Amino acid sequence: MPAAPAKMQSEPLLIRMHDRDNVAMVANNAGLPAGTVLATGQILQGTIAQGHKVALLDLKKNDAVLRYGVAIGYAIEDIAAGSWVHERLLRMPDARSLDELPLATIKPLALPALEGFTFEGYRNPDGSVGTRNILAITQTVQCVAGVTAFALQRIKTELLPNFPNVDDVVALEHGYGCGVAIDAPDAIVPIRTLRNISLNPNFGGEVMVVSLGCEKLQPERLLPPGSIALIDQRQSAQALDVVCLQDAAHVGFLSMIDSIVRQAEKHLQRLNARRRETVSASELVVGVQCGGSDAFSGVTANPAVGFCTDLLVRAGASVIFSETTEVRDGIDLLTARAATPEVAQAMIREMAWYDAYLQRGGVDRSANTTPGNKSGGLSNIVEKAMGSIVKSGNAAITGVLAPGEKLKSKGLTFAATPASDFICGTLQVAAGMNLHVFTTGRGTPYGLAEVPVIKVATRSDLARRWHDLMDVNAGTIADGSATIEEVGWELFRLMLEVASGRKKTWAEHWKLHNALVLFNPAPVT
Repeated sequence: MPAAPAKMQSEPLLIRMHDRDNVAMVANNAGLPAGTVLATGQILQGTIAQGHKVALLDLKKNDAVLRYGVAIGYAIEDIAAGSWVHERLLRMPDARSLDELPLATIKPLALPALEGFTFEGYRNPDGSVGTRNILAITQTVQCVAGVTAFALQRIKTELLPNFPNVDDVVALEHGYGCGVAIDAPDAIVPIRTLRNISLNPNFGGEVMVVSLGCEKLQPERLLPPGSIALIDQRQSAQALDVVCLQDAAHVGFLSMIDSIVRQAEKHLQRLNARRRETVSASELVVGVQCGGSDAFSGVTANPAVGFCTDLLVRAGASVIFSETTEVRDGIDLLTARAATPEVAQAMIREMAWYDAYLQRGGVDRSANTTPGNKSGGLSNIVEKAMGSIVKSGNAAITGVLAPGEKLKSKGLTFAATPASDFICGTLQVAAGMNLHVFTTGRGTPYGLAEVPVIKVATRSDLARRWHDLMDVNAGTIADGSATIEEVGWELFRLMLEVASGRKKTWAEHWKLHNALVLFNPAPVT
């Protein structure tokens, strides 16, 4: 944990994450100019921007560069103390072998249960709880997206005002359904993803489908008999509610629209009868993710989220962390925290699957980092990973999900997903999250229509400039005006307010909604 730097921005502000580190991060908003004398005695050899690293001692070629107490790379040439340390000066370490990893060797300290915290949620027939009351219209294929969008505007304009207890109507649009190898082994990933999204707790058990008719992903394949009964026993004997655009009954475009609107009204009536009730904080299912990351992510926002993750686990809630390539370089830290050897082996299985997936595409984990990550001070995926995994806190990892699977247990679960913001968010919706936390340092207006998204800024400058997009400013940790624990508690309390509908996130306020993007590792024909 970094020591709080001095508050005077005119003074050199450095953050060193571990006693072993031979580099430190410049925290000053404007960076530091050449010639600056550091408190540790080094003189800067050149200008170093905010978030970037300075060498604290002379490094020889092939010396390990240490941040977070681990080697994030090896110097490819001599680096003088006071010099800027960046990706072009580093050789990235090889990926950690998946053999001989520690399996459930760390038993986290048992923390006292966190009791008495509640929120106002929508109890579903299957016992799950929604934080929003939304009608979701599932689509079996991209071909129907335009028709559904047209109908959606009519539903929102003509019907939704008559149902004040319904928060929204959303179309589950995606690019899958036809032109795909529907029987390929990996086709199960997008199919189960869309199926489980349709059953998300925020949709109240109401399932409505718009189909074209000739697509490969037929409605009965997407939602086979019994799948709806998993969320609502009342519907177990009912036929799936499908509007098929190719049905002979549809004569003209407006006939299709009328059918969709007519069916939507039946679902809206049932959803409108629902009311919020007081439920335990244990009913929260929180997905945590980072995007547009910078070097502050692992210093401020992600540690605060990690502290909040531990609070949620103590409260009996469910937390999902993901982004396979962004935890791959800390896999030994994660398998050691697994609750059982079986959970550890499941994590290894998902890492091995993803390694093979990347290899088939001719890339490795280093393809993860973006130009923005590097501009924000992250040299490579190893450094990024060390700052990413802290979102998972310190609790034991009790479950592992393959891509598109639905959450099976309470506590802390690793859901294997790509690190892509949109695909990761989509898969976490499928896992069953009812609330989303998203940290960012570079800034992104990311949001989801299906689940409230709380945005956490890593830097005070970003929070100031994007004051009406960021919900929490974790930059106060680097400024020295708040602690990780204080920001973690702030986030926890905000979650309860947002989950209760008493407070909207900025993404909800502006209706900033990114598209759902299904992960499809199977061939496209």
